[in-house]
Amino acid sequence: MKPLAVVLALALAPQAWATGLATCDSGPEEGWQDKDVLQKQLESEGWEVRRVKVDGGCYEVYAKNADGERVEAYFHPVTLEPVPIEDDHEE
Repeated sequence: MKPLAVVLALALAPQAWATGLATCDSGPEEGWQDKDVLQKQLESEGWEVRRVKVDGGCYEVYAKNADGERVEAYFHPVTLEPVPIEDDHEE
């Protein structure tokens, strides 16, 4: 029964259980700006946005930036400011 309890605890954990490289202290989602606002902002800067999703309390964006580079970027959902990532994937 203990493994089941662990699985349930993880499944019911708040958003802090993130898979990405950044976390945001962003408060309740009612105070967040809409994902479409971020997408339009980025597109106006020349980005080609493929996907915007929530991860770690941040908006995680998969896109090509204005230079045509594929990027995975994080933005604070209240301010829409870029969030620095923890780069544990150094080669």
